[in-house]
Amino acid sequence: MRIALAIEYDGYHFCGWQTQPEGCGVQNRLEQALSTMAGHEVGIIAAGRTDTGVHALCQVVHFDTQTERPLSAWVRGINANLPLTVRVLWAKVVPDDFHARFSARRRDYQFILYNAPVASAVMANKASWFHLPLDVEKMAEGAKFLEGEHDFSAFRASECQAKSPIRTLYQAEVNRHGDCIVFDFSGNAFLHHQVRNMVGALVYVGKGSLKPIQIQSLLAQCDRTKSPPTFSPDGLYLTGVGYEAHWGLPTTRRYIQFFSASAN
Repeated sequence: MRIALAIEYDGYHFCGWQTQPEGCGVQNRLEQALSTMAGHEVGIIAAGRTDTGVHALCQVVHFDTQTERPLSAWVRGINANLPLTVRVLWAKVVPDDFHARFSARRRDYQFILYNAPVASAVMANKASWFHLPLDVEKMAEGAKFLEGEHDFSAFRASECQAKSPIRTLYQAEVNRHGDCIVFDFSGNAFLHHQVRNMVGALVYVGKGSLKPIQIQSLLAQCDRTKSPPTFSPDGLYLTGVGYEAHWGLPTTRRYIQFFSASAN
C-alpha cells in the first residue's frame, strides 16, 4: 500500500530536508516517526529537497507499507512522534504508480522579505530583511522577464546537480504587503538556490543597482558569476506541489495566511 502525506515544517530547526548521518534532516525525523507508527522501517520520497533554514507549508511525500491503519490514525500517530516544528497535514492512499517527485507537475514557493530600517524581532528566521527602500514596481517588472522557459544557469548554484539548467517558470510576481515584500514563484522545477538567486537579483533592481530589463540580460549570459549574490534562506517557503487531478489528492498548495491574495 502506498500512502501520500502533506508535511509542514519550520526549516530553521533542521539542516535541510534530506536525511543526514547526524540525523538533523527533516527526513530523518519523519522516517523515525513513520517507522514507529508502521512497526517496520520506512523510507520516504519527497517532491523536492529544501535547504537549511527553508520552511515548507506543503511538502508532499510518499511511502510504502503493509500496515493498515485509518488515515486519521496515520496523521495523529505520526504527529505524536514528531517535534512540534514538523506536522503531517493529511494522509491519502494513492495508486502504486504515484510518485511524490516524478508525478509532480509544479512547485510553488513564496519568499518573504521584511523591508524596513530595523529588522523585525518577531519575524527573525521567518523572513529575510533588507534595510534600504526598494522599488517594488520595478522589481515586479524585472520578475516578468523570468517567466517562461529559460536556461537559468545565471541563477544556479555551482554545486547544483541537475542534469539541465532549463526550467519553465509559470509565475514570478512581487507585491508589497505593508513592510513586507512577497515574491511568488511557480515552476515545473527549480535548480539549487534558484529562488534565492532570483530574489537577490530582484533586490538589486529594487535598490537601483540594476534596471528591470537587465534581468533579461543576466538570463542570456548564463553566467552565475555575473549575477548578484545569493540571498538568505530566511523567508523562503515551499508552499505547494502541483499534481494532476486524477490522483485525487487533498489541497497541495497553501499560503502564509497574512500574505494571502485577499490580504491588503
